[in-house]
Amino acid sequence: MNKFNYKKKYGQNFLVDNNVLNKIIDNLDITSADLVIEIGAGSGNLTKKLVTYNAKIVAYEIDLETKKYLEKIDYSNLSIFYDDILNRNIKQDIKNYQYKNLYIIGNLPYYITTPIIEKIIKENLNTKAIYFMVQKEVAERLTSNPKSRDYGYITVYLKYFYDIKKLFDVSRNSFFPVPKVESSIIKLTKHNNYQVKDQKKFFSIISDAFKYKRKTLLNNLNNYDKKVIIDILQKNNYTNLVRAEELPIEIFIELTNAL
Repeated sequence: MNKFNYKKKYGQNFLVDNNVLNKIIDNLDITSADLVIEIGAGSGNLTKKLVTYNAKIVAYEIDLETKKYLEKIDYSNLSIFYDDILNRNIKQDIKNYQYKNLYIIGNLPYYITTPIIEKIIKENLNTKAIYFMVQKEVAERLTSNPKSRDYGYITVYLKYFYDIKKLFDVSRNSFFPVPKVESSIIKLTKHNNYQVKDQKKFFSIISDAFKYKRKTLLNNLNNYDKKVIIDILQKNNYTNLVRAEELPIEIFIELTNAL
């Protein structure tokens, strides 16, 4: 693909390291009874390996220029939508497929990581597991724990839905063109560990709680019932000076249900 017009607006850095591609495949547990959604098929390097598992593959690719490469992957179990996945109704796209488990895999540019994950959550796709290649810094943020500098709103938001695990790091030299940053493969596994009375309120509370990093939780949540918040904090042995970054998801859930 030396003559390919790589487009910065799409964050196009194609994975070309065959060892890394094989390592990704080795971490999957796909059978012929499953359906795999690939986000950003790009040059088709990963697609070519996925189709050999005889699972049904639905790939999305926004760049029409990749069509001349992807159409060379002539497998009956592969369907490709040349469109922006954020504009698609994914449930509608896969409604005619019969499958045992649904997997999603993709190499996500930094600017689109959160919107794509939020779309998957909002469409309520019943995934067995999600595998994403993301910027290493993003992986550290998504897998972080309370009291770490990377812990924030998006961490708590995703932990409500998924167990998130970093599988391995990927050198920037595994891509072409070579990006400026290192990457990581993360795995998101859906769970039902947490329940709140009002999910929308929960998301509002955690968004407000992390709004100003240096402010205390009480200051960030000054539009909520202060007495209720103080009671929850004291019950869990936290002072009134605690910041949102020090609190586990369970406290935010308890706060939401109390408020």
